[in-house]
Amino acid sequence: MKIKRPKGTRDILPSEVYKWQYIEDVIRKLCTINGYKEIRTPVFEHTELFERGVGETTDIVQKEMYTFFDKGGRSITLKPEGTAPVVRSFIENNIFNDPQPTKIYYITPCYRYERPQAGRLREFHQFGIEVFGSKDSYVDAEVINVGMTLLQSLGIKNLELRINSVGCPICRKEYNLKLKAYLEHKLQGLCKFCQDRYNTNPLRILDCKEEKCKRKLEDAPFMLDNLCDDCKNHFERLKKGLDIIGLDYIVDPKIVRGLDYYTKTAFEIISNDIGAQGTVCGGGRYDGLIEQCGGPSTPGIGFGLGLERLLLILENQGIPFPEEEKPELFIAAIGEKADDKAMELLFELRRLSIKADKDYMDRSLKAQMKYADKLKVKSVIIIGDEEIEKNIIKIKNMENGEVKDALLNDIDDIVNKVRR
Repeated sequence: MKIKRPKGTRDILPSEVYKWQYIEDVIRKLCTINGYKEIRTPVFEHTELFERGVGETTDIVQKEMYTFFDKGGRSITLKPEGTAPVVRSFIENNIFNDPQPTKIYYITPCYRYERPQAGRLREFHQFGIEVFGSKDSYVDAEVINVGMTLLQSLGIKNLELRINSVGCPICRKEYNLKLKAYLEHKLQGLCKFCQDRYNTNPLRILDCKEEKCKRKLEDAPFMLDNLCDDCKNHFERLKKGLDIIGLDYIVDPKIVRGLDYYTKTAFEIISNDIGAQGTVCGGGRYDGLIEQCGGPSTPGIGFGLGLERLLLILENQGIPFPEEEKPELFIAAIGEKADDKAMELLFELRRLSIKADKDYMDRSLKAQMKYADKLKVKSVIIIGDEEIEKNIIKIKNMENGEVKDALLNDIDDIVNKVRR
């Protein structure tokens, strides 16, 4: 039986992993500049965390989680998103006792059981940031700016920032009554999930992706028109913060986001280069989530961004990656004695941080030279009996054909001539 990778997963091969490493390096540098520290949480958590944190009415919890019972009979779930585990860690490790705000980032695998498509897999990788402890709208503006700066620094064009406010529990309670009154006579024409959400979370109905539901809800009342004074002031200060930073944005009252925990700010960064799935980065504020998960009342805001989707955009826009680093040197040996000397020299060079390699396949000299050419090395050293006897080796520059002599027993001489 031939074993294949599970549907909705993919191998990141050595020939392409440098692209991932490049993006991750850009992320880490950007987060460091903005004062964010990395966190790494387990790949699985107790299922209750996501039921409480993500929300039982979300598509993630209802349809997409990889949940199983472990050998102790506990319900365990592979994490479908990054925020809830970070919140759990914030509470469990008493990070709320540290000076606030807490600014965190993560790069982590996540798992959702859904139909695989371009930029959307069952195992995917998410970059996210979270800020805990501040209610200030300017923090929201900073978080949004980190997402926009990352995408712009990678060279991505045709981006749109869309913002909205989804209110707070106070104004949303009154709005939900208005929305339910509007929905009451349209309910029969909506999909089953929308009908189920009517009593549990009517706001999420506006986030439905079904075309028939979208058409029926075109004239629905918006949360943005029903905000309390506190939420209005928060949203106005957010816009002011974005103006100060110099970020263009579109106020889009239809943005709800797919998770139950959002309050006030919700935002999406849209690209027109990945087809129907246009959201590259999305997030918002969740001032009640930490308390909901058993911690002290602590405001929070963050975003998540899928790396597979990000790579897809870079490819679609033809944005080049920096070239993969090439080995500096290959040592070709002729005969057993020369092979011993090549081995000795190889590890001397590596100890000096020279990216070097040698043949381990007992190839002929001609085959070794062909192999070195495929590796795209900058230089080749050839060692045979004559070179050992005379203590002189030739270093050939594979890019321009230039040949230099060096003393075999003088490592500094070899390094200088390789790197010139």
